[in-house]
Amino acid sequence: MCRSWVVVAFCCLGQLCADQSLKPQIAAPQLATNNPTLTTVALEKPFCVFDSSLHPNKSYTIYLYAMQESASAMNSLVTDGSSKPLDSTFQQTNGGQLGPYKAAAFHVPSCASPPRLVDAGDVSKVSDVLKQYLFRVGDDGTCLHDPNFLDVCNPPLAPDTTYRFKYVLIDTTEGIVQDQTLWSDAIKTRRAKYIVKLPLQVDAWPGRRSGAMIVITSILSVLLFLLLAAILAAVFLAVMRPEGPSAETRCTPQTTQPSDPRPQLGPE
Repeated sequence: MCRSWVVVAFCCLGQLCADQSLKPQIAAPQLATNNPTLTTVALEKPFCVFDSSLHPNKSYTIYLYAMQESASAMNSLVTDGSSKPLDSTFQQTNGGQLGPYKAAAFHVPSCASPPRLVDAGDVSKVSDVLKQYLFRVGDDGTCLHDPNFLDVCNPPLAPDTTYRFKYVLIDTTEGIVQDQTLWSDAIKTRRAKYIVKLPLQVDAWPGRRSGAMIVITSILSVLLFLLLAAILAAVFLAVMRPEGPSAETRCTPQTTQPSDPRPQLGPE
C-alpha cells in the first residue's frame, strides 16, 4: 500500500503498488506539518493507483469525496444507483453529515512523470511540488459565499470532527465511474482551544495569528478604547465647567439703616 511519497517513488519505478485495497492516505509529516488542522486535512494524491483502469483514447478525471464518519454506512455510495457519479455538494449533505459530497476534481496524477522530489529543496519551487503531490481538503473559505463560484466547492471542515475520504476515477468520455478506492481510515480534525468568531483565524499556518494572540489583542483594544474615552470625557468636563460666582457677587451689600431721629429739647 502506498502510504507515503517514498513508496510512491518505488511505484513510479515500475513496482506493483495499486490494488483494490488502496485508500486515500493522510500526507506524510515530511510533506505536511501541522496536519490535520482545525479545518483542513492534507491527503496524498492517488499516484499509480488507477493506472490499470486507464484506457487509451479516453479522458479521465479524479473526484475526491468526503463525508463525516457519523454518516450512515447506507449513504456512503458515490454513485446515483447506476454508474453515474454523485454531484452532491457540501450544502446538500450538511457538510458531509448526511452522506458523501464532492470536495474536489483534478487530473489523474501521472505515475510515469511525477514531480521531482529534489525540487522540494528549492524554496521557490516547494509550493508547486507539494500542490502536485498533495491535496488539502477544506482549503477554500470563500466558495460557499460567492454566488459566482462555479467550480467544485471545497469549504472548511468542522473542528474536532472525524471524516473519511474516497478517490473515484471518472471516465469523462462516457460520464461514468470507472474505478474507486476504499474509504480512508478515520481522520479527525483538531479541537479548537479558543472560542473565536472565525475558525480559520486559528489555523497556525504562516501569516495567520494564533487564537491566544487574537484574544489578547481584542482585550487590549477594548482597554485602550475605554482609556481614551475616559481621557476625552475628563477634558470635555474641564472645558465646559461654568465658572463659580465671584467674591463680589457672593457678598451681599450692607445697607445702613438710618437712626431714629430724636426730638430736640428746646430751652426751658
